[in-house]
Amino acid sequence: MDRLIHATCFRRLQGKTQLYPGFESDFFRNRLTHSLEVASVARSIASKLNSREKFLANMPINLDIVEFAGLAHDLGHPPFGHQGEYELDSLMRQHGGYEGNAQTLRLLTKIEKKGFVDVDDSQFNGNGDQRKGLNLTARVLASILKYDNIIDEKRLTDEDAVKQGKKIKPVKGYYHFDDGLVKKIKSDCGGNELDSKFKTIECQIMDVADDISYSTYDLEDGLKAGFYTLQDIVFPKQKLLKEISEQIQLELPNGDIFKPSPEAVGEILQNLFSEFLFQDFQGTHIKDLDSAFSYLNRQYSIINSYSHNGYQRNFLSSSLVNRFIEGVKFIPNKKFPAQSRVVLTDDILGQVEVLKKFTYISQVLSSRLKVAEFRGREIVREIFKTVSADGGCELLPHDFRNYYESVNADKKRIVCDFVAGMTDRYAIEFYARLKSENAETIFKPL
Repeated sequence: MDRLIHATCFRRLQGKTQLYPGFESDFFRNRLTHSLEVASVARSIASKLNSREKFLANMPINLDIVEFAGLAHDLGHPPFGHQGEYELDSLMRQHGGYEGNAQTLRLLTKIEKKGFVDVDDSQFNGNGDQRKGLNLTARVLASILKYDNIIDEKRLTDEDAVKQGKKIKPVKGYYHFDDGLVKKIKSDCGGNELDSKFKTIECQIMDVADDISYSTYDLEDGLKAGFYTLQDIVFPKQKLLKEISEQIQLELPNGDIFKPSPEAVGEILQNLFSEFLFQDFQGTHIKDLDSAFSYLNRQYSIINSYSHNGYQRNFLSSSLVNRFIEGVKFIPNKKFPAQSRVVLTDDILGQVEVLKKFTYISQVLSSRLKVAEFRGREIVREIFKTVSADGGCELLPHDFRNYYESVNADKKRIVCDFVAGMTDRYAIEFYARLKSENAETIFKPL
């Protein structure tokens, strides 16, 4: 835990976008505050399971590993959120791709400056790369392996994808050159069932906590930012309901597929928030025009309070988080205890998924954020292409330049590591040094 907290990549999370660009306001969450919340929710889930499940009595879930997973799960995110991720993946598709979870593993096992391997170990790159990152145990590293899937070394370029009418997104998994490392992690953690994906109990708890945090705390930020009101959530437009319905196709713990109709999405949202919207109206009877206006006035006050009253927003988010944590279900695995399952019950999972999609469509896909995302992608693309060009390595900071010139690894991967590690502000400043007529002073270190 201490190694992570003192690591450079952890500090940089404070300068990386969660939903809104960091320069907008210090109030809104960034990747660091989001990670702290995920770690807190994950620890609460693990504590609850330890106290409730008899199966865990003699081998309780390690709270420190669970908390580590929550703190570390977003380390690999580049500047400018998922749009930065999409752009780097587009640039790296013929060189192993780019994906946030894969980059997290690379950061923890290679890039972070803590130690080196003593000998040439085949689990690390066979090209002279002797870095060992934070030198963590296999069980700790397993806690951030969300996707048991190898990312192909070469995939479709944007041009080929357009020709074939395909839309390409980053592939969730780990880089092909980390396959040996992942196999060793699996082996050291007790192996894996052949018919299932490898995912330790700590990683599953982190994943559930991430979904809970994303669906509630990002929703709270959206209320504060004015993207919607509580009434917009409970009575959304039909187009929004349809978009949410189309984006959800989720396999439930029992193997069924959860794909709600637009009408079912609307019912889930209404059931989730009705107690907050109508909490003061039990037994209310509208008898005349005065009582009707009184009712509407009180209704408007409640709706307004969730956007402008911090107490009400905190009450809303904490109530939802508590409800979702209560919906956590434990499924023991006697043969592979480390891979016992932690999931949400079907009804809670449906609620969380609908809220996630509502937040994503209402905010991330809005035109206000699209402008910022377009600019972010351009900045990432221009920095990458400039540094990747002939002689571009001379623009790198000394440590990256020395590494770039001393190894036989794919040079683009090193450039990718450099760009991915940037905060939003540092990327903007670096871009300004390259392109702006009002560049930063040369005496400010890179």
